[in-house]
Amino acid sequence: MSEGSFLHELTGSMSQGAAGNPTVAMVEAAFAHHGLHWRYVNMEVTPEDLGDAVRGARALGFRGFNCSLPHKVAVIPHLDGLGESAALMGAVNCVVRRDGKLIGENTDGKGFLKSLETAIDPKGKSVVLFGAGGAARAIAVELGLAGVKKFTIVNRSEARGSSLAALLRDKLNLDAELVVWKGSYRVPPGTDIVINGTSIGLYDPDACLDLDLESLKPGMVVADVVFNPVRTRFLEDASARGCVALDGLGMLVNQGIVGVHYWTGLVPDAEVMRRALESAMGV
Repeated sequence: MSEGSFLHELTGSMSQGAAGNPTVAMVEAAFAHHGLHWRYVNMEVTPEDLGDAVRGARALGFRGFNCSLPHKVAVIPHLDGLGESAALMGAVNCVVRRDGKLIGENTDGKGFLKSLETAIDPKGKSVVLFGAGGAARAIAVELGLAGVKKFTIVNRSEARGSSLAALLRDKLNLDAELVVWKGSYRVPPGTDIVINGTSIGLYDPDACLDLDLESLKPGMVVADVVFNPVRTRFLEDASARGCVALDGLGMLVNQGIVGVHYWTGLVPDAEVMRRALESAMGV
């Protein structure tokens, strides 16, 4: 198993195969397409066993692994170092063996950035970001590193939103402000990119953001981190207003691409991975 990787998810099952986990299906499709005799195995790891799991991965020579909640922060003391964005946001979802050391990275924001770049270069742009949780934090840091000019964080929790805005200002020297989300939010003129970084709409095609749709203007790039349904109510409403809509599957696929590249050194075929993901999700 010297050329393996493992995925552990608290919500998963050690017997769960590719058919039961879309991410497993997507990554193993990439391995197969590129002729790699590797496996991506879903393993359930409890918080109290996390340290043993990392030591096991190290001892078995795994090339890397993914971490899901609740391990994204707890795994850090068990690693040898962190990549730039993972260090800034204080969370890891992808671990890579480099020169015998286990280095923590975060592909959440990187995957989103790669998806966003298919529609717009974020450098110098103005962004409205709904949410300040894990996904939103990862996206904000990665877009900040890519040169976004201004962030408006829209979040119901003032404490969490203030924390993210302060991180962007203090660590990345960005123009970042918090708007506490009360009532219908109106996107300010001059905004280039609007992002739903919350779970609103996940598994609920009728759920919508509390947003003044009239403030969405033609040509704005509107993106959603929600991947199921693929076309959320938010994206449908934005498309009807003439916006360029990016679905959450793009982020998910590109996260996988970044991870496979980290582990193997290859840039995997994006279409192969997306088709496998869509097939596993039944879309």
